[in-house]
Amino acid sequence: MDKTTSPPPPGLALLAQLDALYPEARIALHFGSPLELLVATMLSAQCTDEVVNRVTPALFARYRTAADFAAAPQAELEKAIYSTGFFRNKAKHLRASCQLLVDAFGGQVPKTMEEMLRLPGVSRKTANIVLANAYGVVVGIPVDTHVKRLAGRLGLSAARQPERIEADLMALVPRKDWGRVSYALIAHGRALCLARKPRCAQCPLAPTCPSAFKV
Repeated sequence: MDKTTSPPPPGLALLAQLDALYPEARIALHFGSPLELLVATMLSAQCTDEVVNRVTPALFARYRTAADFAAAPQAELEKAIYSTGFFRNKAKHLRASCQLLVDAFGGQVPKTMEEMLRLPGVSRKTANIVLANAYGVVVGIPVDTHVKRLAGRLGLSAARQPERIEADLMALVPRKDWGRVSYALIAHGRALCLARKPRCAQCPLAPTCPSAFKV
């Protein structure tokens, strides 16, 4: 009986290379509780993690509980998160989400995807990040702008919608690796596979990347 092992599919091999290149890749947002992570992740939409991490120390010192955020005047919260961009909608969603946490979940961030998606302004991406990093509950793969871009360039998904990209990655990646594949992709997107001008000449994935030197 032939016991030779077949090589992994090209996409899976690329992901294995990424994992080897960025073994320490992890979430960059700073937080000390599930609530803080939820708030930081919501603020990170259309904003860099660095800016969010500059804003949240003062924010978390001022608003310590879901009830604090829910009771915060809209204008006051807008001013506190102004530098993260889209501050009006973010403040609105933060207040509404925290009010629902108080009303339906005893002020605590829930531990299931279904419950997380009830919170205003919370997408699957946000829910995946919070569940995995706050509770160790991994039920999907967060798809942010870096993951979306690299999934297309590396030939991992031809989809454009985050939910479909997530489904493609979940089908490709072993479940045990779901918790870290997103951060490896993000690390590569920040280091080499840049949005405007990817550094293909410096990229160790270039020999097998279907988009190398084409973008």
